[in-house]
Amino acid sequence: MEKIKFTLDTQESVEFYVLEQTKLGGSQYILVTDTQEGDGEALILKEVSAQGLRESVYETVEDDTELEAVAAVFENLLEDIELT
Repeated sequence: MEKIKFTLDTQESVEFYVLEQTKLGGSQYILVTDTQEGDGEALILKEVSAQGLRESVYETVEDDTELEAVAAVFENLLEDIELT
């Protein structure tokens, strides 16, 4: 499982494991978790990078309708996982 480092607006860094990625409605999403095994906190992040940037920029998906749609896609991709 790939582990990537994110730099927050506060310049603090956090690392997450990438479980899966998908594209929906022209937007790129990744499902990340804070632990490699077992029950951990999971986040769905949406890429919001401007074209031409060297590094990707992601934001947490907060819109309930968008979150439900993307979570359903990830649940189908990862049959052994339930997102709640």
